[in-house]
Amino acid sequence: MKTFVTDNLTITLVRSIVIRASSKKKENNLTIKDIFSHAIKCFQERTSVVCGEHCMSYEETGRRVHGLSKFLAHLQISSGDRVSILDFNSMEYLETYFAASVVGAVLNPLNYRLSVEELCYIISDAGSRVLIVNSHFNENVNQLLKKVNSIERVIWIGEEPEIETSVDCYSYDDAVKFSGSEINVDVKPEDYVHLYYTSGTTGKPKGVILTHRNVCQHALGAITELKLTNADRWGHIAPMFHLADAWAVFAITQVGGQHVIQPQFDAEATLNLIETSDITISNLIPTMLNLMVKHPEVTKHDYSSLRVILSGGAPIAPAVVRSIMEIFKCDYIQTYGMTETSPYLTFSILKDHLKNLSPEKQFHYKAKTGKPFITVELQVVRVDGSHIETDDKEVGEIIVKGETVTPGYWNLPNETDEAFQNGWLKTGDLATMDSEGYVNIVDRLKDMIICGGENIYCVEVENVLYQHPDVLEAAVFGKPDELWGEIVAAAVVLKPGSEICRCELVGFCREHLTGFKTPRAITFLDELPKTGSGKIYKKGLKS
Repeated sequence: MKTFVTDNLTITLVRSIVIRASSKKKENNLTIKDIFSHAIKCFQERTSVVCGEHCMSYEETGRRVHGLSKFLAHLQISSGDRVSILDFNSMEYLETYFAASVVGAVLNPLNYRLSVEELCYIISDAGSRVLIVNSHFNENVNQLLKKVNSIERVIWIGEEPEIETSVDCYSYDDAVKFSGSEINVDVKPEDYVHLYYTSGTTGKPKGVILTHRNVCQHALGAITELKLTNADRWGHIAPMFHLADAWAVFAITQVGGQHVIQPQFDAEATLNLIETSDITISNLIPTMLNLMVKHPEVTKHDYSSLRVILSGGAPIAPAVVRSIMEIFKCDYIQTYGMTETSPYLTFSILKDHLKNLSPEKQFHYKAKTGKPFITVELQVVRVDGSHIETDDKEVGEIIVKGETVTPGYWNLPNETDEAFQNGWLKTGDLATMDSEGYVNIVDRLKDMIICGGENIYCVEVENVLYQHPDVLEAAVFGKPDELWGEIVAAAVVLKPGSEICRCELVGFCREHLTGFKTPRAITFLDELPKTGSGKIYKKGLKS
């Protein structure tokens, strides 16, 4: 039996704040600065970060964060200034999340898989004054500094490279040891704290603004929903520049948990990390989990430390969910969210009365997108704004509102106005809802295929493809057709050594799907294109 130590005072306080804020009796007035100060005060000797050979206590992390924040203040970074960071997952990334908030800066996490041109656009649009960057990216930085005018200082993580630039450069290791005067910045809950840029699959990336209140209320909600405690060891495996993982920086710190950091995802390395570092909980992108459960060495590790695995960032096939539960033998929670919502909107956590159902009936709910997260109000509506039937059949668009929802997009007032309707954020995600209030996403509004006037949801077809034992990865999309308007197309990656042909796979789909939903075009690829966060990049397949 797994035993978890709970800081009862912290958890009780957290739940009280969330419940009061959610019931609108009292606002959450926490800031990230408050979360960090609380953790340093209450958990000084506890291990805060394990990153490779580095193992630090909360007290040590506190000293480094205060040194970095003082150095940023020394560089005249103050309230509202933007600071960009370009790095793999690292303890420096975690420290920067907190140090920037202490001086009132807005942190702009960058996707390290983007091209120089894309990075230049984001940094210029954000107007960042400081770039904190791993020296691994020195060639990209050398190019972007010639094109971006806003960057005044560069702080190098690792050995400072030799590049030709007039911009002042500093060492991160020196920055965290800076001993300037104490910082006394008045940080307010409504102040901007993060600026995340969307992946840009539908055009130019948009900067999503999050406030201290957004981030802190989300952290408190996650602590309550997931029963996080100071015994939890979170695996930072999904990229820390993405909210699929970044939210845990704050929630795990709030309860005095441990951050175990893996620089980049690798299926075998992740399986080993869970075993050797006694990971108790993590959130992974479905493509990552799919590669893990299908890895040839997956059964050779001990996963007994795990109490729960979450998936998020994209829909996940029920066949993969079943494999996760069978292999890791821990609780599984499907999540759904958006950058615009800090991110979580739903969890597939069972309601108490559903825990009495048979395992197979419980799985029916566990494999769904889930019920609303504690911090938000969620509805599924028709085009006219009326509620869909809660029959698990009628499809509508998910709309949400709450304290974890973004105030808008950076310097894009028109796009912000278009995203909201009467105070509700339109997600663009299509879903059903059942009588228990659990939603199930069937597609993105923009990805839905219309074939001969019939609506076809890509997720339904993908779920069938993932049931085939020879399929490693699959993505379904619409392909233009003169007669039907669109036909169903699929890109498939087979498991190593598999030799199934197109006709066999089409025949398998036809056994599970009606004729017009069956893929008419199947392309076999060695690898599916993916975004920097690890999600399948469908626009790349359509082009």
